Amino acid sequence: MGSTLTAPGRRPPSARRNRSPSGVRRLLERHWYAWAMVAPVVVVLAVLVLYPLGRGLYLSLTNANESNLGRTIGPNHIPSTYEFVGLDNYWNILSGAEGHFYPVVLWTVAWTVVCVVLHYGIGLGLALMLNQRAAFRTGYRIMLILPWAVPPFVSVFAWRLLLNGQSGIVNQALAGLGLPTAQWLSDPFWQKVSVIVVNTWIGVPFMMVALLGGLQSIPGELYEAAEMDGASAWDRFRFVTLPSLRPISNTVILLGTIWTFNQFAIIFLLVGQDAGADSQILVTYAYRLAFSMVRDYSGSATYGALILSMLLVFSIVYRRRLAGSEPSHAR
Repeated sequence: MGSTLTAPGRRPPSARRNRSPSGVRRLLERHWYAWAMVAPVVVVLAVLVLYPLGRGLYLSLTNANESNLGRTIGPNHIPSTYEFVGLDNYWNILSGAEGHFYPVVLWTVAWTVVCVVLHYGIGLGLALMLNQRAAFRTGYRIMLILPWAVPPFVSVFAWRLLLNGQSGIVNQALAGLGLPTAQWLSDPFWQKVSVIVVNTWIGVPFMMVALLGGLQSIPGELYEAAEMDGASAWDRFRFVTLPSLRPISNTVILLGTIWTFNQFAIIFLLVGQDAGADSQILVTYAYRLAFSMVRDYSGSATYGALILSMLLVFSIVYRRRLAGSEPSHAR
């Protein structure tokens, strides 16, 4: 009476439920090859990105510095004595008590905006020039891509020789023309000018190549139709070229902003230890806290967490504004 009747050839629901693999197991069995290919990447990211990120966030909540961090000297091991202080480091920086955060932020934002505008403007101009039919166009492309192909540290050291205050070619040329020279690598104002010039030199080729690819993907029929309607060259650029370049422009501007905001190598290699606090951007100032004078590891980690937060907020707001400005049919 109490037995459950089932159709011939069918197992009871409980038996099927017990014998069927779980969702995770079934997913692993079905896509084991894909998981095997992804696993090394996940391990590398965990070791090189996730662990340092987690360690940095933890240190930002402590008072760790050179004097209280554990270390080993010969056979002797000195244990760590730093303490958990919660959000004190964040409050010290954001309240202005630390004294350097907001001036450095203002210069970092100004540096980023100026460099990205120059990157995009000059890159678009060069891309428009190279998109025209002209003799030796391939040679021009190679020459204009060279600053991007050369390793950044090589370019920066070449610029250090050019901008040297005593024997640099730039100052020698200015003196030969009877113009005043400048201390490009030691004066705070000229340090800022120098790093903007060098970063523009290195960053323009990427913008040029990306925008040139976008220009070459625009159908020629659009220009022909606009010309037949009586549109001038400026009108064709304004109403055909720029709207067609919008997707690639949005992407390269976002990437350029993030890269420039975190552009450590150019500023550090060009002006190095001669850079004052007002010539540092956030990433170089965080490095300075961690590896110069009394090493303030917790302060440097706090700067790193704030930099990450600022870039995340910027990326989210930027993408949402772009999504909101797109036509509904394009989403």
